[in-house]
Amino acid sequence: MKKRLGHIFLVDDNHDMRFYLSDLLTMVGYTVDAYEDPRAFLSQSLDISPAVLLLDVRMPGITGLELQARLHTLGRKTPIIFISGESNQDEIITAFRGGAIDFLLKPFTREKLCETLDRALDIDRDRNLQFINLDNLKRSFVTLSKREQEIFMLIVQGLTNKAISEVTGIQPGTAKKHRATIYQKFDVNTGADLISLCHGVDLTQLMPAYA
Repeated sequence: MKKRLGHIFLVDDNHDMRFYLSDLLTMVGYTVDAYEDPRAFLSQSLDISPAVLLLDVRMPGITGLELQARLHTLGRKTPIIFISGESNQDEIITAFRGGAIDFLLKPFTREKLCETLDRALDIDRDRNLQFINLDNLKRSFVTLSKREQEIFMLIVQGLTNKAISEVTGIQPGTAKKHRATIYQKFDVNTGADLISLCHGVDLTQLMPAYA
C-alpha cells in the first residue's frame, strides 16, 4: 500500500464517524489528529505543513463554516476539505467562497477521500514552497539598491539590457553592470535562472521593499 506523507486534522463531533475516519486514515498512512470540538482544535493544533483540515459542517457550538472563518482571520492557511451528511446549497457555496478545496457528501468512498486529501496536501506543499521561496527572495531583494530593485523587476519580465536602458534612461552598459550585481546577489547565472527562481511567487509581496 502506498505510504502517504501528510498530516490530517480531523474535526467531527460524531464519535463513530470520527473514530472510523481516524482509524481508516491512519491505516492508509496519514498522520491523524482528531478533535470532537472545534475549540479544542483551535487551542491545541499546530500550524504545520503539509497538512489538511478534514472538517464536518454541522457541529454544535462552532460550525465548520464558522471555524473556517476564524482560521482565515487568524491567518491559518491549512487547506480545508468539508464533509457532511446533509448540507444545503448555501453551505456548499459559502465553503467554496471561503477557499475550501472540496466538499464531500457522505457516504464517500475511501478512494475518493484519499484522492481528495492527496490533492489538498499537494496544494499545501506548493504553498509552503512558495512561502519559502518568497522568504528567500525577500532576503536577497532587500540587499539591492533602489535602482537594482527596479532593474530586477524588469529582468524577471524578460527585458534585455537595451530594453532596460530605454525604460530607465540609463546606458546599456550600466544596465549590464547592475544585472551582473543582481545575479551575484541571487546566486544565479542568467536571466532565465532568475525568472525560474521567481516562478510561482507573487512578486507583489516584494513591493513594500521596492516602493
